[in-house]
Amino acid sequence: MAQIFHRSTNFISRFSLFSGIFLAGLALTAVLGLARSPYFTRQYISRTQPVQFSHKHHVGDDGIDCRYCHTGVETSATAGVPPTKTCMTCHSVLFNDSGYLEPVRESYRTDTSIHWVKVHRLAEYVYFNHSIHVNKGVGCSTCHGRVDQMPLVFQANSLLMEWCLDCHRSTEKVLRPMDKVYDMTWTAPENQAELGKKYHAERNIRSTTELTSCSTCHR
Repeated sequence: MAQIFHRSTNFISRFSLFSGIFLAGLALTAVLGLARSPYFTRQYISRTQPVQFSHKHHVGDDGIDCRYCHTGVETSATAGVPPTKTCMTCHSVLFNDSGYLEPVRESYRTDTSIHWVKVHRLAEYVYFNHSIHVNKGVGCSTCHGRVDQMPLVFQANSLLMEWCLDCHRSTEKVLRPMDKVYDMTWTAPENQAELGKKYHAERNIRSTTELTSCSTCHR
């Protein structure tokens, strides 16, 4: 029987097959890379707020403790956004005629909440409890970064599932003394691995198997 296809067809078919596999792999790599980029995770992106509140000024310069504003961080799943009256405990006297703070005074006069833009936003199917983390010795800066150095607060970490699991698999890396939980300047000592294992046992923290179980974060 006469040959129907030219010999070059073999090369073309192989080339097409390998090209298709290569392009599919390239597309998958691009999608995965894009999903981890700040464009999707919102990492390092500052948000425009009704009042551009500076954590650097209030926490870094004035030394205000996190719990003064975020009152629910030790007892609730959410840290909580302070009511306007918390701001006015200081600003009824300090800068009380500043035009910059007029939205705060207007909120207080009208008893209307300021619509702050949420910076750290988890997916609705993710359960996260602030209180359990801080009460076990996970510091604010571990997740939120050096907030005391942020004129405009931004998301310091990706908040991707792999980032959470990295901590849950190696809790000894992040556990710190309880009196250092709100210390933004804390850095892990050289024997952190040893101390972390000690804290893990003393504070009755769950096993790695339990911490990485799907139901821990997806309920």
